[in-house]
Amino acid sequence: MRNALIAGMLAGVAIAGTAEARDQIRIVGSSTVFPFSTAVAERFGKTTSFKTPIVEATGSGGGLKLFCSGTGEGHPDIANASRRIKAKEVETCAKNGVVDVIEIKVGYDGIVLANSRETAPMSLTLRDVFLALAHHVPAEACEKADACELKANLYKTWKEVNPGLPDVRIEVLGPPATSGTRDA
Repeated sequence: MRNALIAGMLAGVAIAGTAEARDQIRIVGSSTVFPFSTAVAERFGKTTSFKTPIVEATGSGGGLKLFCSGTGEGHPDIANASRRIKAKEVETCAKNGVVDVIEIKVGYDGIVLANSRETAPMSLTLRDVFLALAHHVPAEACEKADACELKANLYKTWKEVNPGLPDVRIEVLGPPATSGTRDA
């Protein structure tokens, strides 16, 4: 079982190269996938005659960088990612002898829109969500999407997005901008 890539969102397991002798599997990568892969590793250790795999949260990009850096005992066997492996990463793998990489999808990330039970429920449209979260928004109303002039999104409250919504600050909680979850 050499070089596998588990990716959470649109993810996979990558099997590559020749198996090297070692007594414990090493897994690196996504902090988003970390709790899941840790649980799987612990169950693997308890239900087989093999040692529990070592699991490290290095981030999707960091894990793939380690995974693609070479084969053998000094390199991880599995890289978790919360996104697909990029073509450039596959090229780096090949340059370093990590070949025949196989990606296996194990799941998807979830996105939840929620508001406090202490406030009235908001009825949001897709347009409201887009205008609240997009980096750039239409400068003015336009009929054709490809004819719209865009401007930086300055909306801070839901009422600014849609006058029918409450004057409540738009708040986004999630992984950092560097997360593979956002890349996917």
